[in-house]
Amino acid sequence: MDYKKLVIDEFNRRVFEESYSRIYRCLNLLTPEQIWTSPQHNIPPIGCLVLHLCGNARQWIVAGLGNQADIRDRNNEFIPHPNIRKADLVFVLENLKIQLKESLETLDSKTFNQRIVIQGLEETHFSVIMHVIEHFSYHTGQITTLTKLFTGKETNYYNSAHLNDKTTRS
Repeated sequence: MDYKKLVIDEFNRRVFEESYSRIYRCLNLLTPEQIWTSPQHNIPPIGCLVLHLCGNARQWIVAGLGNQADIRDRNNEFIPHPNIRKADLVFVLENLKIQLKESLETLDSKTFNQRIVIQGLEETHFSVIMHVIEHFSYHTGQITTLTKLFTGKETNYYNSAHLNDKTTRS
C-alpha cells in the first residue's frame, strides 16, 4: 500500500476539497465589512481566521516538513486588516495550496514516524499532517458559524448529499 499517496489524497480531500470550498462559499456570502468584523472581542474575525489558517499550515508543513524558512508572524494573524480584500484572501489561500502540494510531494512515507519540533511541540511528520487537516476543519467550522450569524443564510454544503440515507455500501 502506498501510504504517502493515501495521506496526500486524504489531505487534498479534507483541506482543498472540503475546507477550501467551504471557506470560499462563506467569503462569497459575506460583505467586506463582515469579513473583518467580530461579534465580540475574544472571537477573531473571519479574515483573521483565514490568515491564521495560512500561517499555521505554512509553519507546520511548508517550513516544518518542507524545510522552507519559517516566516510566520502569528500575532499579526489576529489583527484585523480591513485593507485586505476577499480577492487577496483567496490569493493567499491559492498560493498556500501550491506551497503545501509541493511540500507534501517531497515527503517519503518512510519518514512519517520521524520527529520534529514545531511551536515547541514534538510531533511526527504524520501527526503534523493530521494537525493541519484538523486545524483547517476546526476553523472552517468557526468561519461557517460566523457566516451564518452575520448573513442569516445557509451554506448549503450538503445540498446534493443524502445525509439521512442509512444504506451502507462497500
